[in-house]
Amino acid sequence: MERSFKEEVELLKLGEGQTFRGEGILAVTKALLQSGVSYVGGYQGAPVSHVMDVLNDARGILDELGVHVESNASEAGAAAMLGASINYPLRGAVAFKSTVGTNVASDALSNLASAGVRGGTLLVLGEDYGEGSSIIQERTHAFAMKSQMWLLDPRPCLPKIVEMVEKGFELSEASSTPVMLELRIRACHVHGSFQAKDNVSPRNSKNSPIDHPDFDVGRIPLPPATYAQEKHKVEVRWPAAVAFIREHGLNEVFPGERQDLGILCQGGLYNAVIRALQLLGLADAFGGSRIPIYCLNVTYPLVPEDIVAFCRGKQQLLVVEEGQPAYLEEAVLALLQRHSVQGVRVRGKDVLPLAGEYTGEVVFTGMASFLGEAPRTEAVKSLKAKAAELLGAPLPTRPPGFCVGCPERPVFAAMKIAERTAGAFHVSADIGCHTFSALPPFNIGHTVLGYGLGLASNSAIQPMFGRRTVTVMGDGGFWHNGLTSGIANAAFNKDDGILVIMKNGYSSATGTQELPSSPQHSQWKAGDMAIERALAGVGVRWVKTVDNYRVGEVAKTLEEAMRTGYKGLKVIVAEGECQLERQRKLRPSLARDLAARRRVVQVKYGVDEDTCTGDHSCIRLSGCPTLTVKDNPDPLRRDPVATVIDGCVGCGLCGENAHAAVLCPSFYRAEVVQNPNILDRFVHFLRNFFNGTTVH
Repeated sequence: MERSFKEEVELLKLGEGQTFRGEGILAVTKALLQSGVSYVGGYQGAPVSHVMDVLNDARGILDELGVHVESNASEAGAAAMLGASINYPLRGAVAFKSTVGTNVASDALSNLASAGVRGGTLLVLGEDYGEGSSIIQERTHAFAMKSQMWLLDPRPCLPKIVEMVEKGFELSEASSTPVMLELRIRACHVHGSFQAKDNVSPRNSKNSPIDHPDFDVGRIPLPPATYAQEKHKVEVRWPAAVAFIREHGLNEVFPGERQDLGILCQGGLYNAVIRALQLLGLADAFGGSRIPIYCLNVTYPLVPEDIVAFCRGKQQLLVVEEGQPAYLEEAVLALLQRHSVQGVRVRGKDVLPLAGEYTGEVVFTGMASFLGEAPRTEAVKSLKAKAAELLGAPLPTRPPGFCVGCPERPVFAAMKIAERTAGAFHVSADIGCHTFSALPPFNIGHTVLGYGLGLASNSAIQPMFGRRTVTVMGDGGFWHNGLTSGIANAAFNKDDGILVIMKNGYSSATGTQELPSSPQHSQWKAGDMAIERALAGVGVRWVKTVDNYRVGEVAKTLEEAMRTGYKGLKVIVAEGECQLERQRKLRPSLARDLAARRRVVQVKYGVDEDTCTGDHSCIRLSGCPTLTVKDNPDPLRRDPVATVIDGCVGCGLCGENAHAAVLCPSFYRAEVVQNPNILDRFVHFLRNFFNGTTVH
């Protein structure tokens, strides 16, 4: 894994009266155990990837409690797990990335929300919206409204997050409805403390199994039950949820002396709101605000009576709601109109941006505009300008790219080489590390439609081209959705395209979690699940496995796939272990060998300065961060020469590119021997002797 939590999970053992100090995701896990959860599942995805990492590292603790943990094949599989709570009083939780993961899980979630639940169900969703996001910019709120699932957005502090996890299960059971708990990226990584409670062994678990099955046809989402379920949502579950939220005070009101003004904000934005008020001199360092704040830790459903009571007597109300559409602002306007509340001017998207993340600066600027504090805003802008002047010119922008030694980089270099003979071809891309190929220096990949959907997105474009098109898919996407939605579909329809599967061994973009085809597995995972056998099982007959780092061989195989007379899907499995994961295994082993004074050989690559032409085509074909330029040592040559800096991991791509693309022969390969033996020293002596070098 990218990070081990084996030390931190000891905090999960804390009991009543002890103080937990740690990070948001670990606190969520502790809250699940304090709530008596019976089962937990999930699929990795930022910003909640390490929920599953923490759970896997805590299996000993979970086994003692009888809690079942499962890493699901997709978000749909995770959501379907919650079906255990439809018939039985089992508390269950799953975690995945939203909104893309919620979209994948939508079929299961719609059926779950329609049937309703007996045991509390909680979806821990990573609300990946804003500057740090890696996905399309959408919000979970629309899904909650569409399926009538309740949405929690806790104020980002550990006691409140833990409380909302625990109350989330109670709310789910009180209203027979699944509950979503969205965690923004800052909430996931916030640090703090809270008073722990004892972990609760679930009533039914692996240690205390269910005695007999329960059947109720009314819980099956088939007509006419679906009509009754919809009516039950609106007439029974929704009012029950509102009553529970109000009775238990899940939303918070922070009083203030300015009774003419009010602020209504999403819980996840409370910290940004209070910080903006502090900068404007309207709140103290302890969170005391001069302007009353209504903090929505539950953003759906709303509690009309509480909102109306908060707004009465106010002249202006600012709604701080991130993203579009402005669901909360429109709902508040409708509530005030319905309850005949006059004289309150509702502000929101007129002073705050229509879209984009509400960072501290964004909220401060909008708040200042709302309060008519333009001079203070100008003062802050002046301070920012002064700071920029003192810091100097900003660093040049650089697009994100592949890690040093990434095994996927050479495949795209091979594609650029193959284009010289095969001509330019359409490439349908996919979600994963390889999506970086769409950026310089490769600029490869014309569309991205969803995780594992690259080949499916290619099905209509392939027949429209005069030559074969290419799809790129990762092994994570292959097991997530690609095998069924793309490959089986292509084989069934006799598509004639080319698929390149990047087999780097892990779900790398989310933290190198294990896949069915990973090179090694944890003790609780099954091994020996090969991509090649899965391809053969769905009828793919043309399959070639290549070593990613052999650029010439990869280009040759791609050209062969373009020219072959075989009609049908052609699959190239480009195999090369994720270099980050490989280095994590090699470095401790290397350190042990060096400490024991055992012989160690490391490969390094470099550039002969006298041979380098200064053309830099090698850099344009590689894009490796460790292949860069330096001043030319020859005073008669002005062009800088290429050079390999210390971060090189010895993958050999630079030399492979130079050979495959017939570039200048300036790259050399060297073996650095540490703790040399007698033979190494003798060979070293002979080389220096015949080269006329003095031997020391």
